[in-house]
Amino acid sequence: MRTIGVIGGSGLYEIEGLTSIERVKLSTPYGEPSDEYIVGQLGDAKVIFLPRHGRGHRILPHEINFRANVWGMKKLGVEWILSVSAVGSLKEEIAPGDIVIVDQFIDRTKARQASFFGDGVAGHVGFGDPICSDLAAHVYASAKQAGAKVHQGGTYVVMEGPMFSTRAESNLYRSWGASVIGMTNLPEAKLAREAEICYSTIALSTDYDCWHETEEDVSVEAVLAIIKKNVALAKAIVKGSVERIPEARRCACQSASQFAVMTAPEAIPAAGRERLGIIMNKYWEKK
Repeated sequence: MRTIGVIGGSGLYEIEGLTSIERVKLSTPYGEPSDEYIVGQLGDAKVIFLPRHGRGHRILPHEINFRANVWGMKKLGVEWILSVSAVGSLKEEIAPGDIVIVDQFIDRTKARQASFFGDGVAGHVGFGDPICSDLAAHVYASAKQAGAKVHQGGTYVVMEGPMFSTRAESNLYRSWGASVIGMTNLPEAKLAREAEICYSTIALSTDYDCWHETEEDVSVEAVLAIIKKNVALAKAIVKGSVERIPEARRCACQSASQFAVMTAPEAIPAAGRERLGIIMNKYWEKK
């Protein structure tokens, strides 16, 4: 059975239509995830849902334990992650209420744990194309089918938060050609790549950040109003994507960490082998 993870952002705290629901609480080598994992079945797929900010939206973006969240998904057998994220638009043509299936990121975060490697294990994974193009194609098709005004491709600036941008920052990112701005998809996407999980973002545009001369600056009230309208659409896109995802993967995501580790085998500490075993044992056991 296909096992698909869904990480819900602002406003998306549950997935409708799940059957055989079970709540799973995990402890990980990296601490506690944002919340319990909701495990259920959607059609012929196993779906594992996690609210990124916790139920009740109590965790700020820079407080999210991304490593624990993604490690838990890997532990539960997830091979694909659909990430739902509220974002601000940096382009006139991306209006509030639009959906963007991003294909690139710019990392402006400052103090987040962004890798499973370290602590005695040096590893480096390619991240030139941070989104799984196969998965993104299914998500885009599902968004079109759901009736969304959807933009295929775009660059997502990931800022630290929790404050919104200054006007100077917003205009700087626009000059870079970026499409949207948000606070949550990195290091989430980086960790998914290290964990060899396909990853795609469903970015829900809620506002024009603060660069737009004729629109009001971004506010929590405005963001929540658009999110409320778009939650049903986001759920429809997730459902359609789950239906489209194939039985087997053909992308390079599934072996992204095969040649990542530079540390000599005899120098890898036991704790590192245990912590990374969920990703690396299939390679280490062959040596």
